[in-house]
Amino acid sequence: MRIEVTDAPRENDEAYIIEQTRSYNRAFTEKDNRSLCVFARDDAGNIVGGLTAKTYWGYLDVAYLWVNEKHRGQGHASKLMEAAESEARARGCKHALLDTFSFQALGFYKTLGYAEFGRLSGFSGRHDRHYLYKNLASE
Repeated sequence: MRIEVTDAPRENDEAYIIEQTRSYNRAFTEKDNRSLCVFARDDAGNIVGGLTAKTYWGYLDVAYLWVNEKHRGQGHASKLMEAAESEARARGCKHALLDTFSFQALGFYKTLGYAEFGRLSGFSGRHDRHYLYKNLASE
């Protein structure tokens, strides 16, 4: 056996490891992992904001939230989050989780009812990564 370290794995190799992990997990959980994307579009159909997430095992897991700088401060991010949370509830989710860096949107998420449950320091030497949670069942 040999150990290989790479920053450019073959696509099939990476997919194989992911599928093997998911296969193992299915023995302990139901298979309900679904993508959830929400987009804000202008009148021409261009994306000016969006959110990517997954729902699984009763959780909404938000990965990315972005709004174009020209459209920030107009409530679009809140609407994107509200739409994602609403869809997650419709899918049976009772909880939401996400993370954000100290230079991103910690205060924003807290205004939406998210509470910090963990923090790691030292990213890029000076930034914190904040882990947040929200109970979707109580709303």
